[in-house]
Amino acid sequence: MSLPAPPKAKKQTVTLEQLGRVRTDDYAWMKDENWQQVLRDPKVLRADIRAHLEAENAYTKAMLADAEALQAELFAEMKGRIKEDDSSVPAPDGPWEYYARYVTGAEHPVHARRLRGGGEEEVLLDEEAAAKGHAYFHVGAASHSPDHALYAYAVDTQGSEYYEIRVKDLASGQEVGTPIASAYGDFTFSPDSAFIFWIWRDEQARPSKVFRRPSGGGEDVLVYEETDEGMFLGVGTSSDDSHVLIHVGNQETTEIRLIPAGDPTAEPLVAEPRQVGVKYEIDHWSDRWVIRTNADGAVDFKLCVSEAAVPARATWRDWIAHRPGHYVTGFAAYANHLVRAERVEALDRLVVTARDGAEHVVAFDEEAYALSLEAGLEYDTTTTRFVYQSPTTPRQWFDYDMESRARTWRKTQEIPSGHDPDRYVARRLQATAADGAQVPITVLMRKDTPLDGSAPVMLYGYGSYGHAMEPSFSIRSLSLVDRGWIWAIAHIRGGSDKGWGWFLDGRRETKTNTFTDFVACAEHLIAQGYGAKGRVAAYGGSAGGMLVGAAANLRPDLWGAVIAAVPFVDVLNTMSDTSLPLTPPEWPEWGNPIEDADSYDRIAGYSPYDQVKDAAYPPILATGGLSDPRVTYWEPAKWVARLRDHQRGEAPILLKINMEAGHGGASGRFDFLKEIALDYAFAVWAFDKGWAKA
Repeated sequence: MSLPAPPKAKKQTVTLEQLGRVRTDDYAWMKDENWQQVLRDPKVLRADIRAHLEAENAYTKAMLADAEALQAELFAEMKGRIKEDDSSVPAPDGPWEYYARYVTGAEHPVHARRLRGGGEEEVLLDEEAAAKGHAYFHVGAASHSPDHALYAYAVDTQGSEYYEIRVKDLASGQEVGTPIASAYGDFTFSPDSAFIFWIWRDEQARPSKVFRRPSGGGEDVLVYEETDEGMFLGVGTSSDDSHVLIHVGNQETTEIRLIPAGDPTAEPLVAEPRQVGVKYEIDHWSDRWVIRTNADGAVDFKLCVSEAAVPARATWRDWIAHRPGHYVTGFAAYANHLVRAERVEALDRLVVTARDGAEHVVAFDEEAYALSLEAGLEYDTTTTRFVYQSPTTPRQWFDYDMESRARTWRKTQEIPSGHDPDRYVARRLQATAADGAQVPITVLMRKDTPLDGSAPVMLYGYGSYGHAMEPSFSIRSLSLVDRGWIWAIAHIRGGSDKGWGWFLDGRRETKTNTFTDFVACAEHLIAQGYGAKGRVAAYGGSAGGMLVGAAANLRPDLWGAVIAAVPFVDVLNTMSDTSLPLTPPEWPEWGNPIEDADSYDRIAGYSPYDQVKDAAYPPILATGGLSDPRVTYWEPAKWVARLRDHQRGEAPILLKINMEAGHGGASGRFDFLKEIALDYAFAVWAFDKGWAKA
């Protein structure tokens, strides 16, 4: 049977001159000149662009027609591992305990509470009911007021990340005030419950202003405006409810402003003015501030304390000293204890410190695992909560008494279709990078999987922004592993898997380490018998999509398939377009190619779109979301068109754009799994077809 022909994208060559350099772009027309309006209302997308994207979707559907049954099978397996009527472990707060639960068959949860120790349920928000009539529905922040009288939530019905904040009076069940529009998905109540502090998102989809509104409705008052387009904003409160905190920052610089809880209408005061390269976060611990910072060369961060009313840097005293290789990832403050999270050699641990300085460690002994802290809602307590999991072990929730050190099991993630950890093995390998660095790899496979190179491998990576790839439990990857695949995670530079220095060694001037590390991980797996050349699939999303796009250009012969989900691949053009939401805030990560020639040349040297060459590329699936404000739909669309121009092999290049979603894909818990099932089905299909030859 003959294969359908791919869409032929028209070419409208644009010549761009920048810093004395010239580049051409045949597919710049795919960016709708009214893209801001498209984010808010996808129906206004220009007709020729819509026609092209729909043709691409039709082509992908036709090409993968004989994989539809497999996709359905994979989806059914993944769904079968979800307890459909699951519920969270309740979080106590004063007289109440708060939780979320699902109804069987529902895509979205119910938020509820009941009196502590028992009592009838009170529904706070039924997302499933609220989502009816919306193709996309996502709740960002959702929280009760400190006095338990109100419930607020931020909802996005487009995938554009423009949220609307609604406030509900829990006594009457009615909404109060008018909805807050054009909001970021983040807000906080003042500790006295009188006000909501929220963030406005401008026409470029950037968070730029903090407003204050009476919780029951009323006038929005400007509290703070950020004039630097390169900064993000956040709002919150200190753990002891003594302050409202406004967080200003990007990937390398922080500034925090304080508002005393006793005077929530006061002007915010700067804790420590921003200084490029200095990051810090603060929390108030009853009688002192605790500061986590990389100041004074503390690459992997340290903890300081300050007894000052306003904790300027001159008042900071070292408390938990910096130790290279011991990356302090965060902390949580309680009345008489502080818990800090650390990562050492890509493994997590928790350290509990009492007010008298006594410390003890909470750790586990598996070869690869993930340990995360759930700080809870209460400050005056001796109980914290953590979640433990590993590639073979489903999530387990424990309450931990910081005084007695007793662990109380609260819940284990249920797998209704069954899961036997003894059938699987998780291993930690070390690949040697081009410059000699040791790059960890986490591997999950069945115990009976042969290590003779015959098993197909899915190699997943990210490697940007300091985000670590946790060796966590996944109901999704088991569907490949049970088919004889090996699932591998590459803990490459650009992430913080081995500390903040690991991130610094994979950003800006050293960004190419991220890509060569990923290739080194694939080659190590092949050398050790875990896979074979042409039998490794490269998988990544967002900046991980840039990773696999760059890896495809570096070594097109190495991969049996490439799956790039919402891929950031048009790096040079995006970082040169200041109208886009993330461009100025992203310059610390990649460099500024508008003003700096070295940054231009460096980005041009690895940008997947710019580095496409005449080569026999493996099968590639790129996906995107029409209303995605982070990685715009035209990036994967342009990339696919250029790849086809230069494809010298027979493997297909496919594009799938979700016309009703944004960066996170489908919003429902089951609909999202269908998208993952498509990615996996594509990989299996590509290997079965034998498009890539070893």
